[in-house]
Amino acid sequence: MKARKISRPATTRLSWARAFGRIASSTSEANKQIVEPRIETMGKQPSAWITTQQKKRWPLMILLLLSLSTLMAFLIRSTFDSCRNGSSTNVGNFIREGQEEEKGGTHHEVNHNDEAPTPNPLDFMKSKLVLLVSHELSLSGGPLLLMELAFLLREVGADVVWVTNQKQTESDDIIYSLEHKMLNRGVQVFSAKGQEAIDTALKADLVVLNTAVAGKWLDAVLKEHVADVLPKVLWWIHEMRGHYFKLEYVKHLPLVGGAMIDSHTTANYWKNRTRERLGIKMPETYVVHLGNSKELMEVAENRVAKRVLREHVRESLGVKNEDLVFALINSVSRGKGQDLFLRSFHESLKLIQERKLKVPPIHAVIVGSDMNAQTKFETELRNFVSQNNMQGRVHFVNKTLTVAPYLASIDVLVQNSQARGECFGRITIEAMAFQLPVLGTAAGGTMEIVVNGTTGLLHPAGKEGVMPLSNNIVKLATNVEKRLTMGKKGYERVKERFLEHHMSERIAKVLKEILLHKAKRHSES
Repeated sequence: MKARKISRPATTRLSWARAFGRIASSTSEANKQIVEPRIETMGKQPSAWITTQQKKRWPLMILLLLSLSTLMAFLIRSTFDSCRNGSSTNVGNFIREGQEEEKGGTHHEVNHNDEAPTPNPLDFMKSKLVLLVSHELSLSGGPLLLMELAFLLREVGADVVWVTNQKQTESDDIIYSLEHKMLNRGVQVFSAKGQEAIDTALKADLVVLNTAVAGKWLDAVLKEHVADVLPKVLWWIHEMRGHYFKLEYVKHLPLVGGAMIDSHTTANYWKNRTRERLGIKMPETYVVHLGNSKELMEVAENRVAKRVLREHVRESLGVKNEDLVFALINSVSRGKGQDLFLRSFHESLKLIQERKLKVPPIHAVIVGSDMNAQTKFETELRNFVSQNNMQGRVHFVNKTLTVAPYLASIDVLVQNSQARGECFGRITIEAMAFQLPVLGTAAGGTMEIVVNGTTGLLHPAGKEGVMPLSNNIVKLATNVEKRLTMGKKGYERVKERFLEHHMSERIAKVLKEILLHKAKRHSES
């Protein structure tokens, strides 16, 4: 089987993080050299020799500092350029685990170890053939999460093949870039509808369908071979919206090896909804909370990196270092609640003025805009800002895959997804890794991540949540200690349960169950 070759280079979030980690490390050493002479001059041992040495060293140190600053500025600018050229918000960009106990469901919770597993818990997948079926290839959460699984499997020597069911016919730079990244990591990329995909599905040890919509691929491509493949299918579901509950998508769900879902809330919803609306039964279902990548954690735990990112992002936004920034980082759509967030922010400005509270200027940042094709909804958002004279307080940032610069530059994350909320919401645990408090809706997976009153504050979804969110904004704006304490507690929670090795161990347990299930069915037949 020959994978399609792609030669065009690609810029991705993970490679950016690695490069930044190396640069930040060099910056740390440079800072030591720059600070130490100052300590000497502040001592009480003046001498002509010290003065002479300082005069000789300062020009070199200043030059070094300017060079490093220029390099950092170039790095950040290139990140912004890539955003403007059409990246997309990584809304949940990689996700992890929630609370200890399941509430009211019969599905299984996959537990984790506090210690980083050695050896890799996925080592048993070495030389196994795995077919990954994605409904699309984009910068949205589902495909990116499946790509992360592909790379975890490749690290232990699994043979991984990727197919995209719904693919644009015209050339797309984002698809080109993501496919190039997979090929560079040894993932084979095939056409979803070719004979190679059928042959791979029949020979594979495991087939992973990603999202409910990917179920259409089974009948459309495998046809008479569907029954042969179903026992080795793991169906990874991320959706929470009612329109995904269509029989044409999920009619084979009861017969697959198992289902993997990102939160207990979503798993319970699927169990009840499929029974009541479709009259079908869920297969063995496993809840697997997700975890932050090692690359993101490296940046989140690097003080120099965060300081430099904060300075440059705030400068680009026209925000002072002492100002407070509340940001919503998500694709701009009504379901993500940017409109209600801006209403809450407007109310919080009025509350601060009415109560004559002494707080630094506060700003709202919407990361996930589309500068090239503004939707009707985004136009409404911008009109609301103009009508309420908030242009200097509200900032729109183009959609981007590299969320780390913005997490480093803000003070509070707002997760305002509406209706049933996020299936999980990976941006939440990413923000917690950066020691940010989270203001989230009391819905969906957010309730399994945020501990209300400890790592953040929750508010109701819908219009009834506007005033509670505005009050929570004021609470954190007026209480520095609360912000810092919640941020620290959130970081500790991430370290306990939302890291990459936690996710690897949880996924490993599920894959072992699916392979065992397949073996039993094979022996019975």
